[in-house]
Amino acid sequence: MILSAPSKSADAPIPSFDQIPCPILVTDSAGVVQSLNQDLLLLIGSDKERWLTKSMELMFPMASRIFLHTHVWPMIFRDGQVREIRLQLLDSGGNSLPVFVNCQKTSQEGIDRFTWVLFVTIERSRFEQALLESRQRTENISTALTKSEAFIRGVFEATSEGIMVTDSDATIISVNPAFAKLTGYSQEEVIGQNARILKSDRHDADFFLATFEILQKNKIWNGEVWSQRKDGSIFLGQLSISAICDQNDVVLQYVVLCSDITERWDREQLIHQMALHDGLTGLPNRTLLMERLGQIIAKSQRDSRQIALMFLDLDGFKKVNDTLGHSIGDEVLKTVATRLSSLLRNTDTVARLGGDEFVLLLDNPENSEAMAQIGARVISIMNEPMQFDNAEAHIGVSIGIAVFKDRTSSPEALLKRADEAMYAAKAAGKNVYRFAE
Repeated sequence: MILSAPSKSADAPIPSFDQIPCPILVTDSAGVVQSLNQDLLLLIGSDKERWLTKSMELMFPMASRIFLHTHVWPMIFRDGQVREIRLQLLDSGGNSLPVFVNCQKTSQEGIDRFTWVLFVTIERSRFEQALLESRQRTENISTALTKSEAFIRGVFEATSEGIMVTDSDATIISVNPAFAKLTGYSQEEVIGQNARILKSDRHDADFFLATFEILQKNKIWNGEVWSQRKDGSIFLGQLSISAICDQNDVVLQYVVLCSDITERWDREQLIHQMALHDGLTGLPNRTLLMERLGQIIAKSQRDSRQIALMFLDLDGFKKVNDTLGHSIGDEVLKTVATRLSSLLRNTDTVARLGGDEFVLLLDNPENSEAMAQIGARVISIMNEPMQFDNAEAHIGVSIGIAVFKDRTSSPEALLKRADEAMYAAKAAGKNVYRFAE
């Protein structure tokens, strides 16, 4: 489990808010400052250039930073806005200043921006004052965060997200109950362990290196990471990793928030599978076949390679359906898919176009003789009887072979030539192969 990558900075112009008489700043989804007005600069001190590309978290004391991570950002990502959130802002002298925080998410040309409007409040009710004093106490306690597991449990115990706190070397300091439920590790088992204990083999070293480079630069990372539970099972986590720094921008701890999105990912993969694969045989369908053929043709523009399509139409399949029934017919089609897949290399593709039509996409076969040998083997294995309980099915196959020669030709044109060659094989008596002209 690691931390995830922040969104890219927007290139579109960001409006100035210097004429508006209240503190305003604009950030990206990682909280990196893209713009801020003069009213805010008067409160927090320093110049505008110092703040640009810095994390907005540096404007807030520790308690408010934690509250941003655990409450404010999740509400913004869920609702697109927050209204009248009470936080404290660090003024130019390092003192805490109570503010009401409002944020609105906007999108322009696919780029998300977050506009923050702050209202400084001076008069406080007794309840509000008590709340501020409580947050001040929280800030004082947070300086001893690495020694206070009870504090972290008190802050994070109610959240449904798994939370892990590590030191600057990624040694685990504390985890919440949701983390234990998500990973299968108890708090006692992981404290003192390096966060690498959760690493799966789904990501290479370059992925983790790039992640920590972003984290080091922006102090936050958001993204999806495959991690491993205690029982060895793999899950996909939506991660947000934030660096907690001191006043000198030195990292003290990392706070990792993780939600299990494996089921959502599985549903998306199923939808993708259904869109690009045949429901009966599981083979690629026409859409995926043409996509792969287009990719191989594009590759052939850069290096010299042979491309061949073999268009297959089963002989005698209608008779199987009529005499043995459609359920046996479906089993025949699945058996054909299995036999064809066993013949080819991993770089080749077996696809079902529909009905009893199949296509073999051969990537860089040696020559026409090799293609003919494949055609003969296909005919041979299709002629072998198929046993299904008390039924035996017999089929043949007519094959049209088209070789990609014209570099300006399209995938559709190559498929059409293979189809025409298949009809020539039918006309020649079936159960044979023919090359396209």
